[in-house]
Amino acid sequence: MTVVAIRITTDRMTIPIIKSNFLESLRTGTTLADGGIGSLIFQLTGRLASPDFLYESLNIRNPALIKGIHLSSLAAGATVITTNTFSANETEFTAAGIGDQVAQINYAAVQIAREAIEDHVAEYSVDIDEFFVMGSIGPGGSGVDAYSSQINALVESGVDAILLETFTDIERLIEITLHISSKSDAPPVISHGALDPGVGNNQAWPIEPAKFAALVANAGAAIAGINCVAPWVASEFISAAKLSPNVVSGELLLSAMPNAGGFERIGHRFLARSNPEYMGTLARQLGDSGASLVGGCCEVHPEHVREMSAYLKSRTSSIGTNFTVAKTSGVVRKRLTDDPRKMNGRFSQKIADGQFAISVEMVAPTGADPKALDLRARMVQEIVDEDIADAVDITDGSRGLPLVPPGDLVEIIRNRLEWRDNDQLEFIAHFTGRDINTLAVQSRLMGYHLRGIHNVLFITGDPPKMSPTYPRSSAVFDMNSVQMIRATANQLNVGRDFGGNPLGGGPEQRTKFMIGTGIEPEAINITAEIDRLKAKIDAGADYVMTQPVFDDSAMKSIESYRYLIPVLPGVMVIRSTAHAERIAQVPGVNLPQRVIDNFRKYADAGDQVKAGFDFAVRQAQTYRSEGWAGVYLMSPASVSAAKQVLKTLAE
Repeated sequence: MTVVAIRITTDRMTIPIIKSNFLESLRTGTTLADGGIGSLIFQLTGRLASPDFLYESLNIRNPALIKGIHLSSLAAGATVITTNTFSANETEFTAAGIGDQVAQINYAAVQIAREAIEDHVAEYSVDIDEFFVMGSIGPGGSGVDAYSSQINALVESGVDAILLETFTDIERLIEITLHISSKSDAPPVISHGALDPGVGNNQAWPIEPAKFAALVANAGAAIAGINCVAPWVASEFISAAKLSPNVVSGELLLSAMPNAGGFERIGHRFLARSNPEYMGTLARQLGDSGASLVGGCCEVHPEHVREMSAYLKSRTSSIGTNFTVAKTSGVVRKRLTDDPRKMNGRFSQKIADGQFAISVEMVAPTGADPKALDLRARMVQEIVDEDIADAVDITDGSRGLPLVPPGDLVEIIRNRLEWRDNDQLEFIAHFTGRDINTLAVQSRLMGYHLRGIHNVLFITGDPPKMSPTYPRSSAVFDMNSVQMIRATANQLNVGRDFGGNPLGGGPEQRTKFMIGTGIEPEAINITAEIDRLKAKIDAGADYVMTQPVFDDSAMKSIESYRYLIPVLPGVMVIRSTAHAERIAQVPGVNLPQRVIDNFRKYADAGDQVKAGFDFAVRQAQTYRSEGWAGVYLMSPASVSAAKQVLKTLAE
């Protein structure tokens, strides 16, 4: 642990401001902590915590059990490990008759966590500097003095941070925060309240999140947060606490570690959302909302952490990436208007010439049904025959499902249509870095080049979908979208591979990829989303397609960027109320309730279809009249609906 202490004076006392590797890591993007140790110990042992069976005493009675828990969290993707010391204070231990073992058990807990990290690093050949240990302190002490031995042991053991968790007595939390932060060698303090506004019509926070953040910041905390609450409460806390001046200024970071679920009415049932994939989507939402540290509390176990890790990786910040491609000298990319890549197809030509371009999304099938392939080939031929679009873009395992790869589907369609020498329509292959490593990225791109697929849309990708019918799949994410764009634009398209070596055959042997990318105009954290867009533009993207937009005002947030790069707003054809409700659950899609309510006005299924059709046509016409570069049409529920929208737009 690297700690630099700089002391400042407040009205109450002198407090050190801590700079550490841990805090620096949190400032680079959302960092993932582990889940609930206590609930996992109960699951593994079948015994509830009691004076006769303190979970913390397992640090010396059964260290292998605790180390195994840490290793399972690390293997699942956590980079911050919490010590098994929640109740390891003098009050709790004295009641159990082991008051003289406070220091010993706290020391042992830190040692076990460090050994687990060392074993994980050795097994997976990763950088040990990416992993941290938090010393856990719970609310069971009778007063600040009851924590002295525990605090001293954790600090002397070199924890990277001290986590004060599950406190409902905010005054006690402030006192302990002040006590720790006043130490010259104190690591960063994370002050968590178990704040719950309750249920029903009279919900009220015991203390407003922004005020809570200000109080713990003034007491010397580096991070303010919430834990041991329902997931939706944690989301509300982050959304409210981020408005605190301490957070806005960057002085204070935010953290959330909710339970795996809480009972709520869903339809006609009371259900607890403890599904691992739900926790994954929650982790991404918390990160997008402003949480720098995300983890779990009760019933959040390695299977949940694994999904949380995958979803966070899919939204990892693309700024300041460590991946660099080999330098090339004397290479200047031509202006798009003069670029020979215009010959890739009509879509590329229109994008280069500033004309309104239309691309239709095609989702690849999962199985081997020839009818599914015939349907897609027939759709492409009809688009060509009726001249209603410039390109078909093929998704790459959207929603993390095992779909036929885009390059393979292109070849299947070509064969079915007997296109031998040249395509009669431009294909755009989506390309996600979720499933393949850096070597495979280059290999697949070179395969596309040789097969005549010269338009690629790079996306980081959805995490692998959690499903009981599929085996566990790892999220690779060696390269995010910015890295793939930069490597393709500045390496392959200038005749060099990712290592800087010539592609062979002379300087004319270079790829000619037209490079697309995506953006979510309605992202929760639109500032971070725009930062990623800037990075993509700087990396060499040629055009941008947005996620489906249902609120036209959302496009105003990126309007200025369409003068830097062609932007095609996403338009989705909704077919019914049920379809709208399903789409609203897709990560990255923000479908307003008013749109769903509009469908509910129509009892007849045909009227709902017409409402969705009219909405899509109006959007497309609006984007054309406003001067956007084109539209990206999505119609996942009906191929015929997409054609009808395009024909109406053409007319």
